[in-house]
Amino acid sequence: MRTNAGLALALFLASAPVPALAAPNEAVLAAAKAQDGPYRETLKGLVDVDTGTGDVPGLSTVEAILTARLKASGLTVGTRAAPAFGGNTLIGTRAGKGTRRIMMLVHYDTVFGTGDAAKRPYTERDGRAYGPGVADAKGGVAMILHVLAALEALHFDGYGTLTVVLNPDEERGSRGSRDAIAEIARDQDVVLSFEPSFAEAGVDAVTVATKGINYASLTVKGRASHAGGAPEAGRNAVVELAHQILQLQNLGDPGKGTSLHWTVVQGGTKPNIIPEAARAEGDMRYFVPSEYDRVLTQACRIIGTHRVPDTQVSFDLAKGRPPLPQNPATQALGERARAIYGELGSALALAEIGGGTDAGYAFQPDSPARPALLESLGIVGGHYHSADEFAVLASITPRLYLATRLVMEVSRDPAP
Repeated sequence: MRTNAGLALALFLASAPVPALAAPNEAVLAAAKAQDGPYRETLKGLVDVDTGTGDVPGLSTVEAILTARLKASGLTVGTRAAPAFGGNTLIGTRAGKGTRRIMMLVHYDTVFGTGDAAKRPYTERDGRAYGPGVADAKGGVAMILHVLAALEALHFDGYGTLTVVLNPDEERGSRGSRDAIAEIARDQDVVLSFEPSFAEAGVDAVTVATKGINYASLTVKGRASHAGGAPEAGRNAVVELAHQILQLQNLGDPGKGTSLHWTVVQGGTKPNIIPEAARAEGDMRYFVPSEYDRVLTQACRIIGTHRVPDTQVSFDLAKGRPPLPQNPATQALGERARAIYGELGSALALAEIGGGTDAGYAFQPDSPARPALLESLGIVGGHYHSADEFAVLASITPRLYLATRLVMEVSRDPAP
C-alpha cells in the first residue's frame, strides 16, 4: 500500500445496511472456518521473514514459499523479474471448467526494514495479530492462499481461469511489476485485490475507488550574487520559488477530490549568497483521470507570471500510480460483496481512499467495465506502516467466506 502522502479514508459511500438476501452458504462457511488455524500458521510464516522492498534475500525466501504453495494448489507458476528494486512477480494460473477469467492480486513486500521481523515477530494478543506487514499485505497473501484451499475443499472449479499475481515492489510504486499487472489484468473479467480493509481501524470495508498519485516538481533558476555587497546583481531563486508556490497553491479541486500539496523545498547554499537555484516537490492525488492534464496545463500557464525578473521557472508533473476511478462495474461488484457479507448478518462499508493501490494499474481506462475490480478484500486491520500495525483475527473467517463466495459467484456469471 503506497502512502507517501498519507493514505486516508476519503469517504464512506453511505447507504443503509443491506439485509441478508439468503442464509449463509453452509458449505462455504464450513470451508472458511476450517481455514482459520491454517491461515494463522501461514500468516506467522510470512510475517517472520523480512520482505522490505528491495530486500532480495527475504523476498526470495518468501517467493520460494509462495511458489511451493501455489503449485500445491494446482497452479502453474511463472515469474517476471521486477528489476527496479529486485525480486520477482509470481504469476500462478489454473484452468477450470467454466468461462470467466478471474485474477487475485496482492503484494508480498512491506515498508519495514531488515531485522524488524526478528525484533517484532508475529504475535497474537487480545484478538489481534501483530508483526511487520501483518495486514499490509501479508494478511492478503495468506487470504489468497486460503481462498485457494477453500475452493479445493469445496471441489469448485467453475471458473475459466484463476490467476494469482503476487508482486514484490508495491510499496515503492510497483515500478518493476506494474506493466505485468496491467497486461495480465487486461485479459481478465474480474480482478480481486487483497490489500487490507482501508477505513477506520478495525472497520469492515472494501474499496471501490482509489486516488492516483502524481509527483510535481517546480524548479527556479536565478543568478547568484553577494548578499551584502551586490544583492541587486542577483536574481533570488528562493523568492521566486515562494511566489510560484503561492500562485500554484489552488490547483486542487476539492469537489473532484483533487489535491496538490508542496511537501519538499530546497534552495540556497550559504547565508551570504543570493541563491541561484531553488526547487520544490509536491504530491498530487486525484480520482478523475482528466485532472492530470488540467493541473499540468494550468500550472504551465500560471508560472509565466514572475515576481523576480530574469528568472527561469519550470513545472513538471510525473505520473505515478493511476487511480481506480468510480465506475459502475466496481460499484456493482462492491454491492455484490455487501450482499454476501449480509448473509453472515454483517455490514460491509464501501469506501473511497486517498491513496493508490495496484488496482489502479489493473483498471483499464479504455475498457472500464472489464475487468470489474474490487479492492481491499484482505484482512481487517489498522495502523498500517507502523510498529503498531495489526490484523483483526475475528475477521479471518468472514473475509475468507466473502472472497470465496465472490470467486464462486462471478464464476457463474454468463460470459460477456
